[in-house]
Amino acid sequence: MKTPRITVIGSINMDLVTVAENMPEQGETISGDSFKTLPGGKGANQAVAAARLGAEVHMIGKVGDDPFGATLIDNFEAQGVNTDGIETEAGISSGLANIIVSNHDNRIIIIAGANGEVTPDYVDGFKKQIEESDYVLIQFEIPKKTIEHILDLCGTLGVPVIINPAPAMQLDDAYWEKAAYITPNDNEAEKLFAYDTDGLPKFHDRLVITNGAKGASFFKGDRMITVPTEKVEVTDTTGAGDTFNGALAVALAEGRPLEEAVAFANRAASLSVQKLGAQSGMPKREEME
Repeated sequence: MKTPRITVIGSINMDLVTVAENMPEQGETISGDSFKTLPGGKGANQAVAAARLGAEVHMIGKVGDDPFGATLIDNFEAQGVNTDGIETEAGISSGLANIIVSNHDNRIIIIAGANGEVTPDYVDGFKKQIEESDYVLIQFEIPKKTIEHILDLCGTLGVPVIINPAPAMQLDDAYWEKAAYITPNDNEAEKLFAYDTDGLPKFHDRLVITNGAKGASFFKGDRMITVPTEKVEVTDTTGAGDTFNGALAVALAEGRPLEEAVAFANRAASLSVQKLGAQSGMPKREEME
């Protein structure tokens, strides 16, 4: 089997993770249990997930000229992700995610920082890499105009794109139609894809909808197929969706049929939630097998 070639274009963040027994109420101060800084960002997470599963992964994005930026690039290199597409943006912070973990769930506030400087012109500097990819994977933590440009560019180059529409943001129909697959969670699917008169969500033929412990669903014709996931002891759900997306891209690039690819991605996500942190729990290929 050939090595999958995945290009991820998206966000690179440092996650500031606070663990507490309970969430504070508005205006309330409570004592937490622990604090860590961990590499994250939806784009970065998906790149690491794919690399750990054996893909050749190129990351396209930006970091700031703060200490976090250098740490984030070092982390990519340690994880086997190619960093030729990452630039340090002067005079701006790296992207940040403030994450509170409590009762096996999380709340997150994102600061875009250098991610907001990933422009269409910047992406165009990597056309050759994009053209040589089996799949391009994008999310919605970079500017909307850049996302639209990527979809136009990949359509011209004939490269299939997986859109992970998180955080939820609406695109014109013409852009959704350029995706090979769209991977919202159930909440994002409800916000973005209204049901047609035939009782099916828009673009159902390319939707892969994740639903946490219940697994993930896709449509075969007008019939929804749900692929269940394994029941596991959950420590932290942060990054589970990113693990799913990275794994799905790898499995599809390997030529697996969609149902098999979804099952592979489910298993990767179920392994990831058993450890703290978005990337630290992402499984390696040998763990999957």
